[in-house]
Amino acid sequence: MTATLDSIRTSLLGLRMPRALEALDHLMRQLERGEISALEAIDTLLAEEHATRENRRICVALKTARLTPPKTLEGFDISFQPSLDRNRILALAQLDFVGRAEVVHLLGPPGTGKSHLATALGIAAVKARRSVYRALAELIETLARAEREGRLRDKIRFYSRTSLLIVDEIGYLPITPGGANLFFQLVNARYEKGAMILT
Repeated sequence: MTATLDSIRTSLLGLRMPRALEALDHLMRQLERGEISALEAIDTLLAEEHATRENRRICVALKTARLTPPKTLEGFDISFQPSLDRNRILALAQLDFVGRAEVVHLLGPPGTGKSHLATALGIAAVKARRSVYRALAELIETLARAEREGRLRDKIRFYSRTSLLIVDEIGYLPITPGGANLFFQLVNARYEKGAMILT
């Protein structure tokens, strides 16, 4: 029994399954007391490791996507904005628009929750294993700098790779005709290939 447990520990280390390794002794005690079956112990061991890896994946994806601090749909007070259609927001949360590569516009004055909703939808997409990136008001300046440096194509390709691009606060900075053209090039590159949320 001890040799078998040592072999399991070695395998878990080799497979880089630290959470399963941590849970092993506790599960073995439960198994010995007859509280769980062998199949339940295996299921719990794998579920613990899977949950740990999924949480890690989500944290890295949120940071990469620039979706921090996290906001959730559950944390959005819909009563604060009675003009919003709750059913429409819940429909957006199903992420069908991402699969159809559509553009969602969230319009309204400052302080009405547009960024919160956009971030929450982005987080829902990350949890659904979709690639997401959130670009802020400086997006057009970033594109203009890339154009000056001869890297515009690469930068547009970068912004086009994700399933969902969130462009937050697009009207925050004044847009020059050249900036509008750059933004059009980005939208055109994503057309029918990737979804966008514009606030």
